[in-house]
Amino acid sequence: MQSPSEKKPGVYTYIAQWPIYSLAWSLRHDKKSRLAIGSFLEDCCNKVELVHFNPDTSDFTTDSRLIFDHPYAPTNVMFLPSEDTASPDIIATSGDYLRIWDIHDDRIELKTLLNGNKSSEFNSPITSFDWADFDIRRVATSSVDTTCTIWDLEKETVDAQLVAHDKEVYDVSWGGYNVFASVSGDGSLRVFDLRDKEKSTIVYENPIQDCPLLRVEWNKADPRFMATLGMDSNKVVILDIRFPTTPLMELRKHKGSVNAITWAPFIGRQLCSVGDDSRALVWEVVSSDFRSAVGGDVEPEMWFGSTAEINQARWSPVELDWIAIGFLNKLQLLKV
Repeated sequence: MQSPSEKKPGVYTYIAQWPIYSLAWSLRHDKKSRLAIGSFLEDCCNKVELVHFNPDTSDFTTDSRLIFDHPYAPTNVMFLPSEDTASPDIIATSGDYLRIWDIHDDRIELKTLLNGNKSSEFNSPITSFDWADFDIRRVATSSVDTTCTIWDLEKETVDAQLVAHDKEVYDVSWGGYNVFASVSGDGSLRVFDLRDKEKSTIVYENPIQDCPLLRVEWNKADPRFMATLGMDSNKVVILDIRFPTTPLMELRKHKGSVNAITWAPFIGRQLCSVGDDSRALVWEVVSSDFRSAVGGDVEPEMWFGSTAEINQARWSPVELDWIAIGFLNKLQLLKV
């Protein structure tokens, strides 16, 4: 699965049969180093595949029975955010709908298709979602119809649907119980509290007029902090929600548009960003002296180069020294 040129120390490459867009790590202790990768094909029939990595042999293994068809390219994919091996082994995907899939040893089956549009069998496309690790019944989705929807997976019903923005909502991220953030084509990052659904707080607005914000990642380990990025921007904006509207710092060392961001789990002091400059940069952003860098030129702690534009990155929630990135038809694991 790896060409000799890509077997560099600390960099391991799996070559898929199709271009990769979405990816996710499993949290289960009995399924360590398992990932899911979703395709990006310009037609209706796409794929999601499960891939195992063996750190001892540095090899990848797959099972053709654990590849399933997906209508349209999956905009996001997540395993159930639970380490408990007694929990069901399930995975969620978004696209035209939010779907929940059962993973068996020899097959993957559709468990639930969730449609948030009560008046029609058609659903507005879902741009992304976030599965709450503090309450695994809850999933928040963002949609092009300007709404965010909170799902109760146990009841398979809509818990809440909020008109979140003036334009399409591109991403959503939980910050804690009842609290989530979203970003939109209207250029704003808003924070919502489900205890007061009528209100939202704008914590940041893109200074570039009419320019969307595409990604938001709340730091689950330290919810004072979140990261966001705008369309066609080489900057990662770090925010401290105690001091809204003014960025805590801007990370500006990418030489092309940034496409994805991922926080280090548990400690949450580091962030990885990837972009069109074919680089993955790892930053130390929350440290005792990081305030002195505000407004200054923050340098990345380390960087990795790839052979093409990188469109996705996910830090392993179980094995904390691994980051997965996706570009072209390659899944690459980076040892940090």
